[in-house]
Amino acid sequence: MNIAIVGAGIAGVATAYELAADGHAVTVFEQRNATAEEASFAPGGLLAPAGLDPWALPGAWGNAGWWGRQAPLRLGRAVTLNELSWLRRWRRNARAAQRAATAPAAWAELLQWARYSQACLLERTRQLDLAFEHGTGALVLLRSARDAAAGARLLRALRESGHTVHEVDADAARRIEPGLAPDLPLAAAWHLPDGMTGNCRQFALLLRQAAQRHGAQFEFGASIAQVQAHPPGVQVQGEAAVRRFDAVVLCTGAAAATLLRPLGLRLPLVALQGCTISAPLREALHGPQGVVSDAASGTSIARLGQRVRIAGGAELGCGAAAHPQTLHTLWRVLSECFPGAISHSAGVQVWRGARPMLPDGPPAVGASGVPGLWLNLGHGASGWALACGSARALADRIAGRTPALPMQALEPARLA
Repeated sequence: MNIAIVGAGIAGVATAYELAADGHAVTVFEQRNATAEEASFAPGGLLAPAGLDPWALPGAWGNAGWWGRQAPLRLGRAVTLNELSWLRRWRRNARAAQRAATAPAAWAELLQWARYSQACLLERTRQLDLAFEHGTGALVLLRSARDAAAGARLLRALRESGHTVHEVDADAARRIEPGLAPDLPLAAAWHLPDGMTGNCRQFALLLRQAAQRHGAQFEFGASIAQVQAHPPGVQVQGEAAVRRFDAVVLCTGAAAATLLRPLGLRLPLVALQGCTISAPLREALHGPQGVVSDAASGTSIARLGQRVRIAGGAELGCGAAAHPQTLHTLWRVLSECFPGAISHSAGVQVWRGARPMLPDGPPAVGASGVPGLWLNLGHGASGWALACGSARALADRIAGRTPALPMQALEPARLA
């Protein structure tokens, strides 16, 4: 088949690789001038497991990350009615999950897909000999008994979906992560030995090269004005004619909602902004060895080669720059957990990026309902964790094969 992919972030590049490896003729259209220039540029280093971010699964951490003490949601003056509507739906899903006697089925499915996606990523890394910054081991800090109680159902869901999770005390946590501040209040922790940290943009750049070796074509600086159905095609901004394809796959961010609306598809997708700070590692023993997630603040601190990256925050309608309080929280949490770990002298990168997200948590992966149009988008806080698995699943669906796992929780039709 001749297939167009719109978007060259981590989801689009992974999809391009899988489809090209299956023998399809693939053309990727990207409005930026390079791969992974938007949401995939500098996201948090937490690669696995998915679900630790307070926004990944509505209600998974109770109220943590919502009105949390350390990393509350920031609403700016530019917040739109569409964003407020999305927020109401997200809160409704969170409350429903908290009231339920057991964890929602969508949690288990998303966590299972995340494990599958991690396996796909490791297989591609081995098969293609991809040398990108990554490490193993994840530690979830529970500063209080309240944090432990809030995450109890997520802990069960992680275990039921096949993740190995050890509950450890503060002393054991400090043996796993010796750089943790000795005066940091710590009631307990979860240790996930199979957890991973990784550099998303590095991986995307390397995987793009692998896709090109399979014949995939990338057209940069190509904004899509419209997606057309019957037959499928895309119109590039500035071109009069529609380019025809056998299928089109949307791997775009929040702009996908605008492209889908003329086709009669309304997707409740918004760009929830998050922030990261990346800084040079000053002393290896003072920094994280893998990735550390702080339940109290909804942040993650990851080791990426010779750098440390802390990620967190959730902003809607806050303008182009990161909210000062969000950045203050990130700096404070880093200094509380790993004092002296980074060098402030040079090379500090502050980044704010969109996390295109749907109000129930999982992405939309599969048939759109319009013949020839497929979706692989809305991964939100789990984009890095789910990219390889969702790309493989979509390639299987397009080829008429049965994916490795049930896809009910990911089907776009659930959002109708």
